[in-house]
Amino acid sequence: MVLTVTLNTALDITYRVPRLRPHASHRVTEVTERPGGKGLNVARVLAALGHPVTVTGFAGGVTGDVVREGLAGVPGMSDALVPVAGATRRTIAVVDELTGDTTQLNEPGPAVAPAEWNAFQDVYEDLLTGASAVALCGSLPPGVPVGAYAGLVRAARAAGVPVLLDTSGEPLRRGVAARPDLIKPNADELAELTGSHEPVRATQAARRRGARAVVASLGAAGLLAVAPEGRWRAAPPARVRGNPAGAGDSAVAGLLSGLVENLPWPDRLARAVALSAATVAAPVAGEFDRAAYEELLGRGVAVTAEAGAA
Repeated sequence: MVLTVTLNTALDITYRVPRLRPHASHRVTEVTERPGGKGLNVARVLAALGHPVTVTGFAGGVTGDVVREGLAGVPGMSDALVPVAGATRRTIAVVDELTGDTTQLNEPGPAVAPAEWNAFQDVYEDLLTGASAVALCGSLPPGVPVGAYAGLVRAARAAGVPVLLDTSGEPLRRGVAARPDLIKPNADELAELTGSHEPVRATQAARRRGARAVVASLGAAGLLAVAPEGRWRAAPPARVRGNPAGAGDSAVAGLLSGLVENLPWPDRLARAVALSAATVAAPVAGEFDRAAYEELLGRGVAVTAEAGAA
C-alpha cells in the first residue's frame, strides 16, 4: 500500500468560460468538482496505475463530506482522513477556453487544533506499518506547525518507509533537513530553498541540505533528476497545451510508482513526464489522458543521462 498525506485537502472546482475578462460578468459553460489537494491528486493517479493507495490528512465540514463522498467512488483507494471541526477549503480554477489559460484561486484551509494534529500523528504512525512508500504533499493548513513535515519524514524513516516530500517554503526547508528520500520542487521552489537559479547547482545544493534525491520540475522543459545513481533530464517531445493543474502531482505519482516498483531512474522519469504531459492534455483538471500517456510512454519521452557528479 502507498500512503499519501494531504494536510490541506480541498474540493477542486473547475469553471470553463468562453473568455476570461477582468471586471466582467461571465457565463460558465461547464462546472466540474472533485476531491483535491496535492496528495489526493497523487493518490488518484496511483490508483489508476493499479497501486492500492491510502489517503490521510484532514477533512471537515460540508465540503469535507463532499470530498470523502468523492473518494468513496475511486477503485483502489482507501480513506483514512482525520476529521476536524473546521471546513475543508475549496480551490477554484477558471479555464479560459479561448486561450487555454487557467486562473487559480486557493482558499487557506481550516484551522487545525492541537488535539486534531495529535490525532493525525497517531493515525499516520499506525498507517506507516503497512506502507511501501509515503508521499507528503502540499501546503500546511493554519494551526499545523511549520516543522510538521520534518517530523513526518523522521517518523517514516524510523519505520523504514521511503518518503517523498513535495511542498514549498519553510516547510520544505525544514523537511529537507530531516533527510527525505526524494523531493520534487519546481524551479521557483528550488531557487527559494537553495538561493541558486541554476537548476543543476540548485539540485546539488538541495542534496547537500539533506535530500537523498531531487527531481526538479522545469515546466515545459521537463524534469531534472539528481540522485546518488546519477543525473538525468527528461522532457516530452513537444510543448503540450491545456490546463496544467495537477500536472506536477501526476509527476509525483509517476516517481512514487517507479520507486515502489524498483524501476531504474530513466524509466521512473519517463513515466513521470508522460503522466504530467497527459494531465495537461486532459479535459478535466487533475485527470490524465490515458491514450496520450501510453503514446508518450511508448515513444515520446526523451531521457538523457548527464555527465558530472550527482
